[in-house]
Amino acid sequence: MSSESALEPKMCSLNQETVVLEKGKPPIQGNHLSQNSLKTEDAISKRQMKKLLKQKQWEDQRDLRKQKRKEKRQKRKQERETQGEQKIDITGRKRICREIQPSSVRLIIDCSFDNLMALQDVKKLNKQIRRCYAENRRATHPVQFYLTSHGGQLKNNMDEYDKGWVNWKDIQIHSEHYKDTLKTEELVYLTSDSPEILNELDESKAYIIGGLVDHNHHKGITYKQALEHGIKHAQLPLGNFVKMNSRKVLAVNHVFEIILAFLEKKDWKEAFFSVLPQRKGAVPLADGCPVSQCTPHLSGDEKDLDSDSSIGENDTTHCDVKSKEENDNS
Repeated sequence: MSSESALEPKMCSLNQETVVLEKGKPPIQGNHLSQNSLKTEDAISKRQMKKLLKQKQWEDQRDLRKQKRKEKRQKRKQERETQGEQKIDITGRKRICREIQPSSVRLIIDCSFDNLMALQDVKKLNKQIRRCYAENRRATHPVQFYLTSHGGQLKNNMDEYDKGWVNWKDIQIHSEHYKDTLKTEELVYLTSDSPEILNELDESKAYIIGGLVDHNHHKGITYKQALEHGIKHAQLPLGNFVKMNSRKVLAVNHVFEIILAFLEKKDWKEAFFSVLPQRKGAVPLADGCPVSQCTPHLSGDEKDLDSDSSIGENDTTHCDVKSKEENDNS
């Protein structure tokens, strides 16, 4: 190549205008031209070229992506309409209003043991009460829910945890004792120390669950309280339908949920096994057994408590039960 050709000015075409680029001189500045617009194809690197191609491809597919999103929205809408027609309850949390038939059975959680519990146990009781409220709200046969003797540490903890409890619906919260709230002849205390077995629920009665998480430090306290106040008492018929490998206890919310399940299923056996977790070792008795042989009792210092959930229901309450100890092999 001759020196003349090397010094020859290069020509490039941009927007049908010719710009002379001379070696060693900056590009010509114009009112309608910018430095970026003066780049030639030779100056674009492979990486930049790939980016430009990807950008072009992305823009070319814009309408296609928009169409796909539209189709996806239409598909979801059709699925929701289909589920609504079939009345499918996917979450298990929504019920059709006409299916709900409130029960006249009253369930009371007795919170009069506040001074017998440490703050940590009060927090666990608070979580169990919240679980009871939630289960009752979505039950097909919700009970008339009461909290009595509400105050002290429990009330303070509920305020601290979430003040929304003051807006709870379908629940009656009283600071007074249950004997000052309802008639004595209507009350039945559910306690595992009672010799009486609760075979049927009387809708004219109000059943009391002892709201005490105490790790068995106050054994038999609810039974003694029932006797002192002259009210009826009974225990759930768990021993007539369930056999356990070891002593187990029921938390406040377990007892509450079993009552709700019985109101729906009208069968104690189904109610127990719909609530009790399998890892409790509970198995159904073949044909039931005599009450004298299968009567649940209050457990002693139970170390291997239920760990069914993280809401503190693995602590002893005073509506707890245990299975009869296995006979010694002789």
